[in-house]
Amino acid sequence: MLPPRHLRVCPIVSGAEQGTHHSPPDLSVAAGAQSGIEECKFQFAWDRWNCPERALQLSSHGGLRSANRETAFVHAISSAGVMYTLTRNCSLGDFDNCGCDDSRNGQLGGQGWLWGGCSDNVGFGEAISKQFVDALETGQDARAAMNLHNNEAGRKAVKGTMKRTCKCHGVSGSCTTQTCWLQLPEFREVGTYLKERYHKALKVDLLQGAGNSAASRGAIAETFSSISKKELVHLEDSPDYCLENKTLGLLGTEGRECLKRGKALSKWEKRSCRRLCGDCGLAVEERRAEMVSSCNCKFHWCCAVRCEQCRKRVTKYFCVRKEKRERSSGGAGRKLKRKL
Repeated sequence: MLPPRHLRVCPIVSGAEQGTHHSPPDLSVAAGAQSGIEECKFQFAWDRWNCPERALQLSSHGGLRSANRETAFVHAISSAGVMYTLTRNCSLGDFDNCGCDDSRNGQLGGQGWLWGGCSDNVGFGEAISKQFVDALETGQDARAAMNLHNNEAGRKAVKGTMKRTCKCHGVSGSCTTQTCWLQLPEFREVGTYLKERYHKALKVDLLQGAGNSAASRGAIAETFSSISKKELVHLEDSPDYCLENKTLGLLGTEGRECLKRGKALSKWEKRSCRRLCGDCGLAVEERRAEMVSSCNCKFHWCCAVRCEQCRKRVTKYFCVRKEKRERSSGGAGRKLKRKL
């Protein structure tokens, strides 16, 4: 979760009002930022860069920060998480100053349907998210412009994945007309959408030192204004995440777990051993372990659930150095080519 010092918030209700109102927005901001980071960890669980803890600090004022495509994703998914949570909590009635978006109710939306019902109020979520998250960027250089652009891309992702839900009206169950409203999708859909944008992220070539003069700020603003707000942007190339780099705080992929078998695995997950180990010049080591879990649980009146402890042998796979793999297996290891 983002440390409190990086949530430099300005409550939009007074202390007296907070005593009588529901949860203030800053609680939703913190929860939303956390949900964004959790989604980041899910989306990159089997990538060489797996959204490590050091990526959670959004403000660039706490020290040197990279400006690569991974940083772009962190900004976008965190901003999206804040907007999503604010919008959802608004619909749940957590804020006294917010409710359904019925601004278009009664208007013709398309052939055979009208706007109606209770649309999720993304306008509220967007405005408050922008107020809280964008306030972290006080600079006027290229990096600040990049961060603000990616914050906006995250908010666009929430709006772009909204779902239209409709209810039929008519005699005897017919669907003569429909009333429709907009609902938030599952946040996983937002994360998947932004992961696709991450793979297509646009590199912007600007001088990193630019930004101190009015001319430089104008050039930066002009460059970013020409890029679609839906796109993720970055200024720097990503480092080699295969390798440990203490200066950058990177752990490398040695020791990482990977996946090889499983009916429910995606193609990306099934290729994780090659991506994390083989393509990084590492071998795959198979380890067997015993897992203990609750099983055969039964409800007993009243009121307890009693379970047995079941033991299961599982096989896991890890990335290890080739020489370590050769020593542990007692033989010559297979040569592994590094894919650059």
